[in-house]
Amino acid sequence: MSGTLKEKVGRYGVWSVGLRSEDPACRTEVAEAAAELEELGYGAAWLGGSSTARHAAPVLEATSRLAVGTSIQSIWQYDAEASAGAFAELEGAHPGRFVLGLGVSHAQRAEQYRRPYSALVSYLDALDAAEVPAGRRVLAALGPKNLELSRDRAAGAIPYLVTPEHTAEAREILGEDPLLAPELTVVLETDPARARARARESLAMYLALPNYTNSFLRLGFTEDDLTDGGSDRLIDALYAWGDEDRIGRRTAAFFEAGADHVALQVVDDGPRDGLPREAWRRLAGLIAG
Repeated sequence: MSGTLKEKVGRYGVWSVGLRSEDPACRTEVAEAAAELEELGYGAAWLGGSSTARHAAPVLEATSRLAVGTSIQSIWQYDAEASAGAFAELEGAHPGRFVLGLGVSHAQRAEQYRRPYSALVSYLDALDAAEVPAGRRVLAALGPKNLELSRDRAAGAIPYLVTPEHTAEAREILGEDPLLAPELTVVLETDPARARARARESLAMYLALPNYTNSFLRLGFTEDDLTDGGSDRLIDALYAWGDEDRIGRRTAAFFEAGADHVALQVVDDGPRDGLPREAWRRLAGLIAG
C-alpha cells in the first residue's frame, strides 16, 4: 500500500476494544466486522486496550485496504526488540497497513513505571536501531513534550479523550505535516440525561488516572469538573452525543481545529468489548458527507 500515512488512514476510523479480541469464538465475527468497516469506507481500525501486532493480524487478514493500528501498545508491557520483530512480520504479510501506536500507559497499570518520557525516548531509539520506520509509528501524546516527540520521532499523534481545543494546540506543536488523529467517543442517544449517564460510565475509569485528569486541567477544567463522575461541561466537551447530525457537527469541530483523522469510539448499552456494528453503519454517513 503506497501513499502517506494520512492518505492511508483517511478522514475517519473506528476505535474498538472488541476488534482486538483473542477469543476463538469471536474470530469470525471480528473478521466480518472488519471487512464491513472497510466496505463502509472507514480508513482505519484502531485497536483499543494494550494491543499489539498479534491483535492486529486477524483484522489485517480479513481486509485488503484498511489500516490497522494499536491504540495503544504499552512500552512497559512489550519490549522494543519483540515489537520490531512483530512489526517486520506483519509488514511482510500486509505491506504498508500496520501502524504501531505507542504510549506510556499509567503508573497505576505498570509496576515499572518510571521516568515515562525518558523510557519512551529509549524505546524509540531501539525501534530506530531495529529499522522500524518512524513514518509507521504514532504516539498517544497529550502533553507538549510528547507531542513534540510525536513530531520529531514518529509520524504523528493519536490523542485520546481530548477536545477540539486540545486538537488546535496539538496542531500548533506538530506543525502541518504530522498526522493528528484524535479519538472521539460517540453516544448515539438524543436524550441528554441518558447520553450523559452512558458517557459517565465510560469516563469513570479515566477519572482515576492522573495522565488524563492533568490533561483536563491543562485544558481549563477545574477540580469541580472532575467530581461526581464529571460535570456536564466536561462530559459535553469530551463526548459527542445525539443524532448523526449533531455528532457530525462535533467531528467537524475537530477537523476545523486541525485534525487529519478522527477515530470514533462508540459507547452504548453493550459491553465495552462488543462490536457495535449498527452504530458503525449509522456513523458511516459521516464519511460520505
